[in-house]
Amino acid sequence: MRLPMRLNLLPNTLTLFRMLSVGPIVFLLLTGSYRSAFVVAFCAGISDLLDGYLARRFGWMTHFGGVLDPLADKLMLVSVSLTLTWLGYLPVWLVALMVFRDLLIICGAWYFHNYVAQITKATPSTLSKWNTLFQIVLVVCVMLSLAFHRFDGPWISGLIVIVAVTTVLSGAQYVMVWSAKAIRQRQALEKTVPTSKENSVEE
Repeated sequence: MRLPMRLNLLPNTLTLFRMLSVGPIVFLLLTGSYRSAFVVAFCAGISDLLDGYLARRFGWMTHFGGVLDPLADKLMLVSVSLTLTWLGYLPVWLVALMVFRDLLIICGAWYFHNYVAQITKATPSTLSKWNTLFQIVLVVCVMLSLAFHRFDGPWISGLIVIVAVTTVLSGAQYVMVWSAKAIRQRQALEKTVPTSKENSVEE
């Protein structure tokens, strides 16, 4: 007898579907099936909205899902962006800038977590959220222009500039904010360590 799937696992299932859809989207783009690629990407986007709604509406949130969901989004965005760059529809310098920013943030977070203080929660800044939104809009517009030529327009060039500017600004913001946190943490440690040593000697 087949057991019914636990409904609280549905958001994670949708997230896994989104991750698995990355391969077909990339393949369809590389083979020139632009409309099919857009349809699959559109379904993946709907699944992203749906799993977020279900998780919040019914409280079906898990630690695994909290980690997997942003990872799926980033995998989708980076993979499609790299593919569009390979095909010549996005400038190489822009995607290189986007990837460099992500690597800078990941390396910085790893260093801070392991050598400064444990990071228990990382919330993206408002500027970072806008940057991600503009990246998504840019990728969607490029895929629309490939799938339906009537959607092609000069706004793509404007979006490229906006994505470049927000990528640089959000990356610089992360560096400044977390560098300041690291400095404050170091200063706090330097103040507490001598005190503990003096107390141990007096005892």
